[in-house]
Amino acid sequence: MGEMEDERTSQAGQLFENFVQATTCKGTLQAFSVLCRQLELNPSDHRGFYSSLKAAVTYWKAKGLWGKLDKRVSHKEYSKGKACVDTRCLIIGGGPCGFRTAIELALLGAKVVVIEKRDTFSRNNVLHLWPYTIQDLRDLGAKKFYGKFCAGSIDHISIRQLQLMLLKIALIVGVEVHVNMEFAKLLEPPEDQGTDGPGWRVEVRPADHPISDYEFDVIIGADGRRSTLDGFKRKEFRGKLAIAITANFVNRNTTAEAKVEEISGVAFIFNQKFFLELKEETGIDLENIVYYKDNTHYFVMTAKKQSLLDKGVIINDYIETERLLASDNVNQEALLSYAREAADFGTNYQLPSLDYAINHYGQPDVAMFDFTCMYASENAALVREKSGHQLLVALVGDSLLEPFWPMGTGCARGFLAAFDTAWMIKGWAQGKGPLDLLSERESIYRLLPQTTAENISKNFEQYTIDPATRYPNLNSTCVRPHQVRHLYINGEQDLSSLERSGPTGRSVNISRRESEVRPSRLLLWCQKQTQGYRGVDVTDLTSSWRSGLALCALIHRQRPDLIDFDSLNETDCAKNNQLAFDMAEREFGIQPVTTGKEMNAERGPDKLIMVLYLSKFYEMFHNSPQSVAGRAFHTTTNSLYNSLNQALPRKRIPKVDKKLEDNDNKKRKKASSHLEELMSNQSAPPVGKREEQKENKVRSMATQLLARFEENAPSCGVRRQTSMRKEFPLGLGGSDICHFCKKRVYIMERLSAEGYFFHRECFRCNICGCTLRLGGHAFDSNQATFYCKLHFSQRKISSRHRRGEINGVGRPSSSASSDYTATDGLRGLSSGTLTSLIRKRLHWPLHVGRTLFGTPRQLARWMYKAARAVGLHLRERQEDYVFLYELLSLGKPSVFVNIYLIENVRSKADKLRALY
Repeated sequence: MGEMEDERTSQAGQLFENFVQATTCKGTLQAFSVLCRQLELNPSDHRGFYSSLKAAVTYWKAKGLWGKLDKRVSHKEYSKGKACVDTRCLIIGGGPCGFRTAIELALLGAKVVVIEKRDTFSRNNVLHLWPYTIQDLRDLGAKKFYGKFCAGSIDHISIRQLQLMLLKIALIVGVEVHVNMEFAKLLEPPEDQGTDGPGWRVEVRPADHPISDYEFDVIIGADGRRSTLDGFKRKEFRGKLAIAITANFVNRNTTAEAKVEEISGVAFIFNQKFFLELKEETGIDLENIVYYKDNTHYFVMTAKKQSLLDKGVIINDYIETERLLASDNVNQEALLSYAREAADFGTNYQLPSLDYAINHYGQPDVAMFDFTCMYASENAALVREKSGHQLLVALVGDSLLEPFWPMGTGCARGFLAAFDTAWMIKGWAQGKGPLDLLSERESIYRLLPQTTAENISKNFEQYTIDPATRYPNLNSTCVRPHQVRHLYINGEQDLSSLERSGPTGRSVNISRRESEVRPSRLLLWCQKQTQGYRGVDVTDLTSSWRSGLALCALIHRQRPDLIDFDSLNETDCAKNNQLAFDMAEREFGIQPVTTGKEMNAERGPDKLIMVLYLSKFYEMFHNSPQSVAGRAFHTTTNSLYNSLNQALPRKRIPKVDKKLEDNDNKKRKKASSHLEELMSNQSAPPVGKREEQKENKVRSMATQLLARFEENAPSCGVRRQTSMRKEFPLGLGGSDICHFCKKRVYIMERLSAEGYFFHRECFRCNICGCTLRLGGHAFDSNQATFYCKLHFSQRKISSRHRRGEINGVGRPSSSASSDYTATDGLRGLSSGTLTSLIRKRLHWPLHVGRTLFGTPRQLARWMYKAARAVGLHLRERQEDYVFLYELLSLGKPSVFVNIYLIENVRSKADKLRALY
């Protein structure tokens, strides 16, 4: 009898070891099925399965795993596995976040089913793990399943290895897993039945699977960015184009491969020599590169578009990102060669061979994509009710919030969302009201996009599903129950009404008031104003305005007497636009932002410029009836231009005006948020024919902010009078006069220096005529002339010589000190003199500096802090010190601050130097 028991124990241990060591999804499921059948265990008995398995498998290797899982199960939040008894949950998608959510729900005592449409784990890409994620997986026994997990300083793991590990843990704690099964749609409970009738079910493929008969209380979407669950609207976040390439090469685990060092992440700004040598030797121009060694040799890099064009990877250069990176515009062979060359150079040619691993499509595992395009769901959960049956629906993982690759947020934020969702389901199972439940979930969801490895709680061992153990500054009531009523869909509100309802866009930022125009509202208003006009179909704020008919229609709607719309020729775009610009400037005081000819250019109008321009019409006309005649059209009020003006410094005002000033401060904050939203939604700008004509969003933004500051700083923006009326500068608008050629210069094409506007091509040395660069020029304040530094130095010498002859002295008189440049005044200065330099020689009115930063000393401190934030080490590099001063002299702090906010991920110092 004893021998039979020992044999049974030994057999159980061997079967369990086979299960632990399985290396594929199919192999794991088969080994688990054999284990349960041999030990006569019923996996569908989720309540007692873990205890039965632990009692049956007692060999020494398993005991370490049981100890870790027992410690996890003992968390008070699980209530000994009884917190969610009789709660039936379906999870769509077997990715890392789906399985992590399933494990938590199983520990809460819920019946959990996971369906996955594939039966293989083939994603080779490697995930970066935050410290808390490593601790969480270790507490679940990760090293028992994968001995090399985060050994030493390793902080990454391949997706398929993580999936495999979490699948095994999920099976152990009683999760029911089905592969080769696809979710089709949600089936509502039949009408005209009581609460005892059938509840919410799902339609799956294959349709005859027993899952079709299951009823569920909770459904969770974890199937990636293309989530199949209805009722969740998504918003897109798009930054400046950044093209990422991922490549996986076969790892044969040889000694030579083991000796190759990983590259945890190196960017151009920190190792310029490496990237310059790479470009010189191979023609490959990268911004950064990462190399991780796991099941494969995994490389990820950010490539510059021009480099990809030069190497033949991208065939044609398109403005639209989708067309640019479409499969028919990419030479796959050239892409394979590009990635292999970069990987070879990055590892100093130490890898013996670079053979591509094969992905689940049977193709070489290399991909190219724009990683700055990210999606996020506008809400994290909703509740449906039909025929007396309630269903809680939630999202986790990429379905909820797509990760931002440079920060390695995918797995970390995905697991946090899994814990938050489990906490919500626990409240649901314990009878918490739908609105209270949803308001708490949306409040917590607000924190998710802001979380970093630095701002979450550092006591990882105390982490539970309770959000208070993970978020130091948790406010679980910032969203109120009445603000999420649109997420509670009862029998009187179907899916279509949910999708049409306005409040769905408020779930994450519900309480924000919109006293200023937003791009979406501006577009809707423009569509209404131009509806019914021949040849006008406004669908966006860019290409729809190219023909000029829409602008003319907008003016004709308000003043039919100004434009004979029927006589306009749809093909004469330049003439139509110029007519609209001239009429709006003459009749309404709305100055143009470009020319009619430029509007007809191939690249079309810039979105930011059009929003700034059209917002003037919106502010002027949106509250007035169309038929009103004799309106005071000469009042030049516009939302975004005035918001920029208000965001600039103002003169100090009497204390009696403090309340009004507070209101203006609120407006400035709102204007800033609208501007950031506009920039985040703006698509990447086109590339011109000449190098100097290349513009990007940041450059355009900086130029406009610079122009606004230069225009408004002398007039102090908004002036206060006793009557409290606002006076606007007469020159407020989008154009001015070029300092050199004396012709009109538009905001899209102008530059500014020393308080003067000019065309880019007009900015030349007064002596030799060479093209000047902002920050690399010299200026004679007496003559208001610009020079290259060479001829300005010669001019100073000759000027001093002439003065010496007149005065009979061999040195210049004191009057010569009026000739100086920003850089000349800073040469040789130590860091300690910055405060005095600001106090004595700053080129803006003194009240401006005080309004923004208080005293010159405070401004100096801000300069140091801002410089460090963008990688400028003032004490180490004198040229950076000079550059920062020139930036303040030319562009004023508003430019610096906005560039920093907009491009806080990219290489900021390089961007700033490119501007100036």
